[in-house]
Amino acid sequence: YEEMSRRRFLTGATSLGAAALLGAAEPIRAEPPPEVKSIRLAHDIAVCIAPQYLAEEFLHLEGFTHVEWVKLPTSNALASVDSGAADMTMDAIPTMVYAIDRGAKFVILGGIHAGCYELFGHENVQSVRDLKGKRVSVYDTLGGSDHILLSSMLAYVGINPNSVKWVPDDKSGNAMQRFIDREVDAFMGFAPQPQELRARNIGRVILNTTEDRPWSQYFCCAVVANRNFVARNPSATKRALRAYFKAADVCSKEPERVARYLVEKGFEPRYDIGLEVIKSLPYARWREANPEDTLRFHALRLHEVGMIKSSPNKLIAQGTDWRFLNELKRELKA
Repeated sequence: YEEMSRRRFLTGATSLGAAALLGAAEPIRAEPPPEVKSIRLAHDIAVCIAPQYLAEEFLHLEGFTHVEWVKLPTSNALASVDSGAADMTMDAIPTMVYAIDRGAKFVILGGIHAGCYELFGHENVQSVRDLKGKRVSVYDTLGGSDHILLSSMLAYVGINPNSVKWVPDDKSGNAMQRFIDREVDAFMGFAPQPQELRARNIGRVILNTTEDRPWSQYFCCAVVANRNFVARNPSATKRALRAYFKAADVCSKEPERVARYLVEKGFEPRYDIGLEVIKSLPYARWREANPEDTLRFHALRLHEVGMIKSSPNKLIAQGTDWRFLNELKRELKA
């Protein structure tokens, strides 16, 4: 069934079309083949990272014969890439900044899109500043993407994150449920959670990172790879990143087909939710924006409140590798 889905997708799923795929074949053949035929991606289910799910199809075109999805012991996909259990994944840049400051063994390769996160509050929360002294639920322990991003937002408006009463999740999925049950005052949701809360008319949106500045100007999710994997396999790294970018282009151009694909593959059972998320996010952003600006923005905010020690320049120097991004931007220029 999955093979049938793959054939259907590759024969008709993208407005790039067969001609575009064939047109891309020549420069791919001219490149060295991938040093490895197998690649491991961290399996972290969130509708917004649809390009990662879709990338599996393009990875086969890039010469990878086996794509392994690494199941995560926690919701932290970065930990699996840091440890070497996975080779590559998509995740939120603020979390990457926090991890690089702590010596993470991965490098950021390129941004994909902005958006994803929405801050919800009950009646006693009308703005980010109102979070001071309030209870906010977060997933897992402190240091996750929702905690770090919201800490950056608090720093931006002059509030120390330590003044918030953080309530870590005690089991998977309980962070949003605590907000629903009014055990906490605010909750930072990522797709498809905001869509679910709105459908149930629970809370109100305080901030939407897809629409509200300055957050909408910066990347949310980026592609990150294990440092040793990149050093040993530069051709495989470039080919894998190209698969992500092509998948992002498909999300931008044909959200309906991508939403159906997500349902077929079991990543999101609700077509309408999947379509709403895909249509709302700027997946073409990888072509237009400089991910270094996002790293610098969040690094400055987190440094101001003492959550990281490294300067932005140091973090960028030790935690990024833009060689492949720059090459692919020229190669895949529309």
